Amino acid sequence: MGERQAQRQTGIDYAPPMLTPDLLDQWLPRLQHPAVRDLAWTLLAAPLLAAPGCPQRHPLSASGWWHNPQWLADWLQEQQQHPEPLLDWLQGARSQRLGIHYERLWQFALQQAPDIELLAANLPVRQGGQTLGELDMLLRDAEGDHHLELAIKLYLGPASGDGQLPANWRGAGRADNLQRKLQHLGSQQLLLCGSPAAQDILAAHGVQQPRPGLWLSGYLFYPWPGGCASPAGSHPQHARGQWLQHHDWPAFQAASSAQHWQPVARDCRLAPSTLQPASSWPAARLEDWRHRLAADAPPILLAGFSQQADGSWTESARVMLLNDQWPGDGADQR
Repeated sequence: MGERQAQRQTGIDYAPPMLTPDLLDQWLPRLQHPAVRDLAWTLLAAPLLAAPGCPQRHPLSASGWWHNPQWLADWLQEQQQHPEPLLDWLQGARSQRLGIHYERLWQFALQQAPDIELLAANLPVRQGGQTLGELDMLLRDAEGDHHLELAIKLYLGPASGDGQLPANWRGAGRADNLQRKLQHLGSQQLLLCGSPAAQDILAAHGVQQPRPGLWLSGYLFYPWPGGCASPAGSHPQHARGQWLQHHDWPAFQAASSAQHWQPVARDCRLAPSTLQPASSWPAARLEDWRHRLAADAPPILLAGFSQQADGSWTESARVMLLNDQWPGDGADQR
């Protein structure tokens, strides 16, 4: 009794009159479909950095969803009830890479967001037969025309060295690091829309001088067991996990408060995972899987789960498991 109509419709309540990362924890329990959970995470998760050193702009910051979160809550609940259009859109991706998955989620939402016109996405910029780069997104809202670069990154903090230095936060593939990514965004990708080669492309979409901005999301993984400092400028609510090598797993598992562990499923790579009892791995299966991993196995995401009163499992921790040779170049070894 006395419950607001909007709450009766969705079962989702919100506190602030704008989108904030706090809403993610409130809304995810009501969203059980993996793709819809990833969609909610994409729209609501905090960026990696509060101060990236170049313009950063949330793609929804001039949308009606931003100032009326209940509209977004209602829309997400509709996706939960009828996920088929979202699934069809995601299946049309040119690859299953995480970055493409993330971009497709944003595109799906922005095509339906109030007060936003998605003008184009993934526009290649070429000059003399050479591809200079790609404009991730052109959109128009009440604040004007915007060129937005979207990035989803997983970075590992240093086991030794200063965690405040972005250069010490490395991608699992070793060649990438946070400093290099920020430099590439600021000195190349965000400047691309101002290049002579981009002018005809922009004009074809009715755009002259779009404002460039980035939205950099992802996870920062801290070394276990010692941890490290967060990179300078990090957002206080950034998504986080831990990383460790194969030989550390028994000690880590014994010290962890999570009751159950298994690899993160590919259909829910962004939002914290959920599991029904029938989908959970027996402990023996996890051990068998782990012992079968090749010595040079690529990095693997594992989720730690806590069991709920109804018997289901909810992710409470996330780990990047690395082979014992990582990083393989003598750097940052324990």
